[in-house]
Amino acid sequence: MDARAALGQWLEHLEQERRLSPRTLAAYGFIGRRYLSFLERHRGGPLSAGDLGEVSAAEIRAWLAVLRQGETPLSPRSLSQSLSAVRTFHAFLDRRMDIPNPSLALVRGPRVRPSAPRPVTETQAAELLAEPGLDGNLDPWEAARDAAVLTLLYGCGLRISEALSLRRRDAPLGEVLRITGKGGKTRMAPILPRVAEAVDAYARALPFHLSPDEPLFRARRGGPLSPRHVQAAVQGMRGRLGLPDSATPHALRHAFATHLLGAGADLRSIQELLGHASLSTTQRYTQVDSAALLRAYSSAHPRA
Repeated sequence: MDARAALGQWLEHLEQERRLSPRTLAAYGFIGRRYLSFLERHRGGPLSAGDLGEVSAAEIRAWLAVLRQGETPLSPRSLSQSLSAVRTFHAFLDRRMDIPNPSLALVRGPRVRPSAPRPVTETQAAELLAEPGLDGNLDPWEAARDAAVLTLLYGCGLRISEALSLRRRDAPLGEVLRITGKGGKTRMAPILPRVAEAVDAYARALPFHLSPDEPLFRARRGGPLSPRHVQAAVQGMRGRLGLPDSATPHALRHAFATHLLGAGADLRSIQELLGHASLSTTQRYTQVDSAALLRAYSSAHPRA
């Protein structure tokens, strides 16, 4: 088997067995093809799957150096993600094809300082949720749609893809909503009355007749609403509201977690609500909350 065919089997494994999202699969495929292209140029020809077990630590470091110094140099975080993807590929070769590569253990990735989430404030979140209704360029049903999507992100902590995965049969919403997140993992999201009202208002205003299994959120011409539309809509809103570039749809999900933490919710509960596989991912929000507490202390304490 040649190396390209092995890469194809790895991607098929990620899709069928690991059930990764199409976006993640595309990223892994791009990294894998880029890695093989470098090795083919470096070695002067196509590679077999067995050749991948002989790739040296020096070759892997040279590949990382090319990514770091090319026409579009990658950041340390992107380099780390690329190396992680290649490690996963080689682990698949070792486990499924008996092609180990011990050289990978000798390669250290760039040091990446974890960044804290950048949520919007409660006031900014309220402004974003109200803004669609003030946009005169939208039909009333479109304004209700945008408000419903953003309310789901902030009120339930959903990802854009999770909000757009709702089907017509899901509305009107009940007290909880079953969400299928990354890796096909399911979780139960409690529905606040404000969230249910926003989604139900959109469902009543929807001008299209949909079957129960069709996506609930629709574009102007009736097709399924895309994540890009939500991102572009928020981009326009933050321009009108004078919000920073960090005010993105995903920042509403960050705000959901941060504001719950500030109100006294425990990390384990927030982890379950967000659908994080690891508690360490959820712990990033403590950095945001601690920073807010320090700012409040500095501004209010008489001896600060």
